[in-house]
Amino acid sequence: MSKKQKLSGTELINDGWPAGPILGAALAVVENLQAAGLSREEALDKLNRVRQAPFDYQSDPVFDTLAERLIQLELQNQKRPVVRDRPVPYKVWGDDFEQDTLRQMDNAAHLPVSQLGALMPDGHPGYGLPIGGVLATENAVIPYGVGMDIACRMRLSIFDEAPEMLRAQAERFRKALIFNTRFGLGSRDGEWHGHNQREHPLLDDPRWEETKLLRSLHDKAVLQMGTSGTSNHFAEWAALNVLEDVPRLGLKAGESRLCFVTHSGSRGVGGTIAQEYTRVAKAVHPELPKEYEQLAWLDLNTEAGLEYWLSMNLAGDFASACHQTIHQTVIAAAGLDPVAFVENHHNFAWEEEYGGRKLIVHRKGATPAAKGKLGVIPGTMADPGYVVVGLGNEAALNSSAHGAGRPRSRTASKQLITRHQRDAYLRQRGVELLNPDAGVDEAPQAYKNPVAVMAQQEDLVRPVATFMPMMVMMASDDKFGRKKKDKKKRR
Repeated sequence: MSKKQKLSGTELINDGWPAGPILGAALAVVENLQAAGLSREEALDKLNRVRQAPFDYQSDPVFDTLAERLIQLELQNQKRPVVRDRPVPYKVWGDDFEQDTLRQMDNAAHLPVSQLGALMPDGHPGYGLPIGGVLATENAVIPYGVGMDIACRMRLSIFDEAPEMLRAQAERFRKALIFNTRFGLGSRDGEWHGHNQREHPLLDDPRWEETKLLRSLHDKAVLQMGTSGTSNHFAEWAALNVLEDVPRLGLKAGESRLCFVTHSGSRGVGGTIAQEYTRVAKAVHPELPKEYEQLAWLDLNTEAGLEYWLSMNLAGDFASACHQTIHQTVIAAAGLDPVAFVENHHNFAWEEEYGGRKLIVHRKGATPAAKGKLGVIPGTMADPGYVVVGLGNEAALNSSAHGAGRPRSRTASKQLITRHQRDAYLRQRGVELLNPDAGVDEAPQAYKNPVAVMAQQEDLVRPVATFMPMMVMMASDDKFGRKKKDKKKRR
């Protein structure tokens, strides 16, 4: 048989054989087979049989070397990391981070679907993607990259009245907050019942019928419409101090206005969606190492991915509707009329274009900060927050911090900070906390310095106004709050 009739290495590569030691072993087998009189087609058929079932040929003197190398490759593939060897590019703003924050951001940048990333100066550990993490992926959405509280957001309403009105008529504003807000995880504390239930057109949105999960969440949405969550969610009257003219809001530099500010999200609706689709994503990607499990993603070409995208957007609209309702009822109870408002959300995924590519940008605890976009970045319950305008920094994926951020865990803060220390801080700044049994993990001392955080992102946003809390309402803490008192009553 002539040399031209032999199977070549190029032909084997074109047939799917990998270059390297395996190809060398396959060519040696081919030479032996063709020397024994087999045709090219017969030799190729024999090779493919070995490739399909190498364990069956381990003891065959003709095929044993090839079989062993194929088995080694198969075992290597089983152990091969399913993440990138190197992280995709991401830039970090700030320098005061826990190690877990940096580790989580680095893990996210190693995902095969990741393209770009950024970490904001208020970053701290979260589930999967850290709080303050921004991650752009290709045609994929990460439920825990969005977060448990889908579309958590800020809303700030502005009035013509001066802040002095609150000081002169404190009881009026106190009652408006106490009787028209609900905070908590659920049950009667975090829901409206009977004639107190809030109405909103979103509750009649046909999207609630699109999936079995959304249908099951509708009743919860009805009870929680117009309520706030627990943790760091709040409603407050504040003094707005204008730093520069903001024609869109009718503000002039040097003015001082009364404003009403809320921070909350999609409540039990968003939390259930996040948990369910994270479970699905983990099932889709069982190959992910343990440290990457919470970063499991859904392909947006799949039914599960499209369902999550629909559900995320509905949860976002629900969160916005809750803020609208809270502002309408509290402001009406106080007898005021807003003249302007600013609203933005975080804990969401957007489809945006970078470098000519459409990417899915996750902002988990990060504020959208495209050029010219207005946003609200709170400080603490006794430190100023900021109304900002975005500068459109693409290296940060047009994002900024969403708050002051935490230098340590909630548990650590509870061990370090006392209610006496928190209350002294509030008194020094003239802030009234309407529920003093709120957790000390929400004390101003539990957060980074908001001024320092803003200084670390001067290339991301520009402050146009500050707002200083005057009267604050938020959820009670289990340790010091209503649940403990209720237990005492039952004894």
